Amino acid sequence: MTTYRVCCCFKRRFRSATGTPEAVKEVFEKYSQHGVMGPEELQRFMVEVQGEHKTTRQEAQAIVDAHRELKHLSAALHHHHKGLTLDGFFHHLFSENNSPISPVVHQDMKAPLSHYFVYTGHNSYLTGNQISSVCSDVPIVKALRRGVRVIELDMWPNSTKDDIDILHGGTLTTPVELIKCLRSIKEHAFTASPYPVIITLEDHITPDLQAKVAKMITETFGELLFVSKSEYLEEFPSPEELKMKIIISTKPPKEYLGKKSFKDKDQVSPKAAEDEAWGAEVEDLQVDQNELQIENEKELDEVHGDDDQKTQPYVAPEYKHLIAIKAIKRSSSLKDSLMVDPNKVTRLSLGEQKFEKAVACHAAELVRFTQRNILRVYPKATRVTSSNYNPLLGWSHGAQMVAMNMQGYGRSLWLMQGMFRANGGCGYVKKPDILMKNVFNPKAVLPVKKTLKVRVYMGDGWRYDFGQTHFDTYSPPDFYARIGIAGVQADAVMKKTKAIEDNWTPVWDEEFVFPLTVPELALLRIEVHEYDMSEKDDFGGQTCLPVWELRPGIRAVSLCDRKGDKLSSVKLLMRFEFI
Repeated sequence: MTTYRVCCCFKRRFRSATGTPEAVKEVFEKYSQHGVMGPEELQRFMVEVQGEHKTTRQEAQAIVDAHRELKHLSAALHHHHKGLTLDGFFHHLFSENNSPISPVVHQDMKAPLSHYFVYTGHNSYLTGNQISSVCSDVPIVKALRRGVRVIELDMWPNSTKDDIDILHGGTLTTPVELIKCLRSIKEHAFTASPYPVIITLEDHITPDLQAKVAKMITETFGELLFVSKSEYLEEFPSPEELKMKIIISTKPPKEYLGKKSFKDKDQVSPKAAEDEAWGAEVEDLQVDQNELQIENEKELDEVHGDDDQKTQPYVAPEYKHLIAIKAIKRSSSLKDSLMVDPNKVTRLSLGEQKFEKAVACHAAELVRFTQRNILRVYPKATRVTSSNYNPLLGWSHGAQMVAMNMQGYGRSLWLMQGMFRANGGCGYVKKPDILMKNVFNPKAVLPVKKTLKVRVYMGDGWRYDFGQTHFDTYSPPDFYARIGIAGVQADAVMKKTKAIEDNWTPVWDEEFVFPLTVPELALLRIEVHEYDMSEKDDFGGQTCLPVWELRPGIRAVSLCDRKGDKLSSVKLLMRFEFI
């Protein structure tokens, strides 16, 4: 039985029914009698329009009873104890309870880890750019609170060589102690989700310090730590089996023997930085093939993510024992690296550009590899401003860990946040069957599988999240909405509404139709901007929603700020239909 709770935070915030869009009034008239929608009529609306077929009369009655308690509706409702007026109905539609995405975990969580996309961070300890920012446990905590499940730590000897620091080696980043990061991970690991947290370690330390790391990890995490009984797993456990567990993943120390010297994965001078603003993204989210190259890019790409280690006479067995998800050293042949071993599962890391080459030459092998093994993709070294790449290229080829810089913002990061709103925001999203049962080709021309119809009725709440002169000094704002799809190339498109002039509560009432060939990988992009004739249009909010999770019907869509944090009041009223 679904439990409905009515949020009372809409007091004074949303306009009365006099400004309700005509289409919503028509729906109310259809499902009400004499200006009142009783529990039976509300139940019928929930079933027929909202697609909530299991709604009971008791649940509909609970909605009516809860709305009667709202102070700003009480005067109208006291005369209609048996149902909702148009005002009450409108406020119900605009409430937190009427989200387009289910807040509960609902996917099968008993498949192996390799069957899931996992919310993954890159250089999780950095507070800003990749070259000179401060390293801290604060961004790690923020990531975990957002539901991120993969945290990356780069381990280096401290200045006196007797302890371990976390920093971006070969740069001017200020270090933070490993132990501080580990303690923060333990404290916040399961705040947002009970499903496992994976720590990917980049290891630049000597065996005596590896032993110290093993002691720190064991003592800090205790029973939370998942330790494999065998050297290599034959198959990954499931997220369900690994609930409330912390997992260590890195390359086993023996892989480092015989290497030349320490080599930092991202060693790149500030002068090699891309000339781009914080989080700047190409509008169409396509990879720019002309981006800055550096002379030693190939060398950086080879070692990034699984770095070299000084030659040592021995390894620390207690450290090696803790590595549950073992990363493999990539061979000189990409095709060889993607060979599937029937007797063991591993993790492979590929840099953004190496991954693009793999997509071009070995797309089928990539998909096949990721059906059993884990593939991690990470940003290229020249993204020193902490910008990002389009994550959909990784997901559409089965990559589970598409690692993103979370220090800034931008459309790529919005897509990442949108993907992981799925499945109750638990940080694990089950890969669609097309990636698990066959060798899927994202470039193939496929027939339309499903058509999504989106109607944008109206928006409200900006006056409470933005100052009166934020958009225009002397007049109300001129808002327009951009609606589109991010997904496989055939489905990707952006459209926009007309701008509504001088109105804090714009009513667009426009409809858009999106034919989808691969709805399983489609994300609905929603942005609101304020039209400015003389300058760049102002940002008014955004969100990104997984299409396969959309609940049909008339829904309240909360918008977020540039960083992905939910705005307190701004919402759009929209209708979703699958035809």
